[in-house]
Amino acid sequence: MLKVLIRQHAAVLLVTLFAATLTLVVADPPWPRHTIDASSKGADGVRLQDVNGDSLPDIATAWEEGSVIRGYLHPGPSAAKAPWPKVTVGTVSSGEDAVFVDLDSDGAMDLVSACEGKTRTLHVHWAPKDPAKLLDSSQWTTNAFPTGKGSIQWMYTLPIDADGENGIDLLVAGKGPGAEIGWLLSPKNPRDLDTWRFEPLHKVGWIMSIRADDIDGDGDLDVLYSDRKGTTQGVYWLKRENDTWQRHLIGSTERENMFLSTGDLDQDGRRDVICATKGGPIIWYRQLEDAWSAHEIPLPDGVGGGKGTAVGDIDGDGLQDIVFSCEGADKGRSGVRWLSWENNPVTGIWHSHEISGPAGIKFDRLELNDVDQDGDLDVLTCEESDQLGVIWYENPQTIQRER
Repeated sequence: MLKVLIRQHAAVLLVTLFAATLTLVVADPPWPRHTIDASSKGADGVRLQDVNGDSLPDIATAWEEGSVIRGYLHPGPSAAKAPWPKVTVGTVSSGEDAVFVDLDSDGAMDLVSACEGKTRTLHVHWAPKDPAKLLDSSQWTTNAFPTGKGSIQWMYTLPIDADGENGIDLLVAGKGPGAEIGWLLSPKNPRDLDTWRFEPLHKVGWIMSIRADDIDGDGDLDVLYSDRKGTTQGVYWLKRENDTWQRHLIGSTERENMFLSTGDLDQDGRRDVICATKGGPIIWYRQLEDAWSAHEIPLPDGVGGGKGTAVGDIDGDGLQDIVFSCEGADKGRSGVRWLSWENNPVTGIWHSHEISGPAGIKFDRLELNDVDQDGDLDVLTCEESDQLGVIWYENPQTIQRER
């Protein structure tokens, strides 16, 4: 039995808050935008997974207003700029999150979706075992988990083995009254949804993101999450210690924390956390020896409010950059930009570069991947208000170098 112990360590505190200097590079044109799918309404998130073993990123997306859950198969670099092959794996209302996972260990990637609104249900969409039938919607079967059905607005699901038994488990979390973050533990027969057992970890207000990463560098996966609302808001990480998960505070208990990401901005060998905040700056939580140092990176003028972040080397200079997305990017404001730095990410100057231009209003979480296999990182995301749908932006760095 997984024993759940929660302990918040007062020793892990924020030290002095630093604010960065930022300039705007106004000459950057928007990156080319390519539509993966814009045939439904309210695309809400992109989660990547190689579903068919071709080493290319496939995508799971929930369409909140369109009431469909879809998977997309990467068609190969030469065809990636056209709409991707898609399959509707299930029809559910108020879908907020969708992620691929082989839940029953049969070799076929299933898909789990989380629904908020009035639906308030976790669903599993069972994939056909025959890969040739993967794009046939009639071959997918949808079942609802009894756990929290109709009572919790589910926001996010992270597949991860919590207890080393019975295959993959699900770390799930929601928002609103009665919301919790906790483990949905797999039984011996994962197809029997009635026997999945929920073990709560902590009350939450509004979970925005959960991700797995080795935060302390000890070789095993830890869990990060951002809580946006209420008395529990903050950025936290969970460490597995034997059969317990210890909770540690990173910071930001007075801000609305949006989507977070990880990276090593200062390249000191420690994993840092980068989180967007609603109506505020991006906060870079720099990991020190025994504390977290919070550095504020202000958003530039001409953009919406912060929504998501991703970290990677965008321009190929060997340094880690930040890509950020926005909501409320109306009236000609930009919804996706990237930030580079010079001299030093702590005390140096940050520069803002265009990605999306004015098209789009409400963007979501970001993924960096070399979609067209040309040697640089592209940006995958979705936009749910201007109905741009599931999209990717083509990094122009390779094109510029070849000129």
